[in-house]
Amino acid sequence: MNVSIVGSGYVGTTIAACLADLGHNVINVEIDEDIVASINAGEAPIHESGLAERIAAHAGTTLRATTDYDEIRDTDVTFLCLPTPQTDDGSLDLAVMRAGAESLGRALAEKDDDHLVVVKSTVLPGTTEEVVAPILEAESGTPIGEGIEVAMNPEFLRMGTAVADFLEPDKVVLGTASDEAAATLRELYAPILDRDETDLVETDIREAELIKYANNAFLAAKVSLVNELGNIATEYDADAYEVLEAVGLDDRISERFMRSGLGWGGSCFPKDVNALRAGAREQGYEPELLDAVVDVNDDQPRRLVELLEEHVSLEGARIAVLGLSFKPGTDDVRKSRALDVIEHLHERGATVVAYDPVAIENVRPDYPELEYADSADGALADADGAVVATDWPEFDDLTFEGMARSVVVDGRRIDVDEDAVDVYEGLTW
Repeated sequence: MNVSIVGSGYVGTTIAACLADLGHNVINVEIDEDIVASINAGEAPIHESGLAERIAAHAGTTLRATTDYDEIRDTDVTFLCLPTPQTDDGSLDLAVMRAGAESLGRALAEKDDDHLVVVKSTVLPGTTEEVVAPILEAESGTPIGEGIEVAMNPEFLRMGTAVADFLEPDKVVLGTASDEAAATLRELYAPILDRDETDLVETDIREAELIKYANNAFLAAKVSLVNELGNIATEYDADAYEVLEAVGLDDRISERFMRSGLGWGGSCFPKDVNALRAGAREQGYEPELLDAVVDVNDDQPRRLVELLEEHVSLEGARIAVLGLSFKPGTDDVRKSRALDVIEHLHERGATVVAYDPVAIENVRPDYPELEYADSADGALADADGAVVATDWPEFDDLTFEGMARSVVVDGRRIDVDEDAVDVYEGLTW
């Protein structure tokens, strides 16, 4: 099929490369000329496992990028993969989505054939039908259902495993208002839907919009509950990992997302949970459980720093922070718990030297005052203490030699020889 994708962030770029990998002809429409040039040169604009190889393989043949919306007219399906950041009160800022829909609608005004517009961005129920669809109608002059169809197809991509998540998903959710739109999306996803391990969920548009929020709210709540149990376990001098390993054997619960520690961050969980909380309040409902989920998560970095403070006087101390990305396998630092840890360390007068294998350049603009090391060993040299904020596999090999005093507070449970360090503390074990 001929597919266009508006937006080349984590979601848009990954989907474009993966659809090209499935044999579709894909055009990525992006206003950032540097990103367009990068994709057309066969280079990935973001760090994501498996993405660079696919862009290199398909760029110039079945995958290309452009700044010209008019090229959308040569495609059958357009995915809107645009950012929907949160405002100060947690609600969604739809300015970019509105602007993208306007440009798309103007392009489709000159198209005679039918076209399917699929919202891929995470938006609250009603957005596709009440915001995007009216804009498309107004700008194209074509009524929805009479030449232009709209649909919602939420993404479930995790940073670091986004390519695998797209190509080998647990489920594909299609929210449509017509049989024709559903049939088009089933054809598009046929190679993926042929997998026995992939479930197909076909529903209406509003349900599809809410499924993504419900999915992430459930997972965020699970992590916060696990962290709450981990905090309680430490008060009893019990190992939360042993406790939760046993709990995970219950098939009603499962072992997934049972690692207690520093908490969740990234672009999805914080934004989606906050948007759902804000949306619930707009509807007159107080989401007390989700409020508690956020409170527990937000408190973990403080607990980590206070645990370090039991062993190191932080005023004037040199502290190594290992890991800056919100999880291993990605350079995404949005809402990273590591940054919250750094803020708490600064408040207590500590000097921070930070290291991350791939994410340093994404942190440097907002934290120019930090000292950045070229390696974990470099960050640890002469440090008075160290905190583990991201569980990169390379940290499992550290000996923590060269520190002024080897005090290690671990927020992610890496593999540490506790006998080889002066002090080792796990946040929840």
